[in-house]
Amino acid sequence: MRLRNIPKSLDFVYSHPNFVNQPENFAGKWAEEHFHNTNPVYLEIGCGKGKFIITHATQNPSINYIAMEKYLPILGKMIKKLPEEGLPNLAVFNADAENLPEYFGEGEIEIIFLNFSDPWPKKRHTKRRLTNPKFLEMYKKILKENGCIIFKTDNRDFFEYSIEQFELAGFSLQGITYDLHNSPYAEGNVTTEYEEKFLSLGQPIYRLSAHKTENMSANG
Repeated sequence: MRLRNIPKSLDFVYSHPNFVNQPENFAGKWAEEHFHNTNPVYLEIGCGKGKFIITHATQNPSINYIAMEKYLPILGKMIKKLPEEGLPNLAVFNADAENLPEYFGEGEIEIIFLNFSDPWPKKRHTKRRLTNPKFLEMYKKILKENGCIIFKTDNRDFFEYSIEQFELAGFSLQGITYDLHNSPYAEGNVTTEYEEKFLSLGQPIYRLSAHKTENMSANG
């Protein structure tokens, strides 16, 4: 979505210092030309209302964070949580993950966060899942060697599907847990708004990290 398509009621989104209107201009050079440093770059795909990525950016000033969100009204809710002057190590943009290669160069991202992505439970919708083979090939290209994807969900079927797809794509899986908040990985875990809702309902949270291995080709 470009500026001319943004409703007047959401003017505050594109006027905010953390909002990037043409992210493709920084593909392959986010650290140097947008953040003006050489710090590692972490990406959250589907940042929702932003609690997770804002907390990380606030706590870790020596890491550059990028938040992608497909739905502009949701992104607006995130922007409202940010200080007016912005956070120097955060970039936010409105885009669909389908177009991920337009926005990032090869080997540019150190960590990708996938937090409570839509599970698309119907079989005919599997191609829309953010852990399907098409997306995993995109992630391979933009991840650094030994970079990783940290994946959390409340949907067990989606989690088990994702384990299978990560393994088929050649990722090395670590830190697999079927009950994140009663596991060693709970320490230091930053919750999302969805996560807090599910926890209040007694729903276990599933979590893993999928690591790009050395010599992993972009095509498996």
